[in-house]
Amino acid sequence: MTRDELETFNADWLQAWTEKDIPRIAALYAEDCLYQDNAMPAGLNGRAALLGYIGKLFPAVPDWTYTPDELWPVDGGFCARWFLDMGGKRFRGFELVKLRGREIVLNEVYTHEI
Repeated sequence: MTRDELETFNADWLQAWTEKDIPRIAALYAEDCLYQDNAMPAGLNGRAALLGYIGKLFPAVPDWTYTPDELWPVDGGFCARWFLDMGGKRFRGFELVKLRGREIVLNEVYTHEI
């Protein structure tokens, strides 16, 4: 993908997370993806595990808004920084995203409160 295509992909993907749109999120991840975040440092293997996780997570968290900040293309994907506003708190996040075509095969998420 070109840089512009990666930026569009990133913005659309973050919007799907903002909207907690599970079917849209599912369509962005490969069946055999690996997902890691602060709560799941050992990772979740596969789309089904990720969907089970976010299916329980989304009802438990307040509304949130993801805002893209910067993006750096890397071989096979991108790294991106974003902001998350949630329940009166603000976080900065950084992600490594590896793609196979237009599906995410690796998603490592790092966040901290600011």
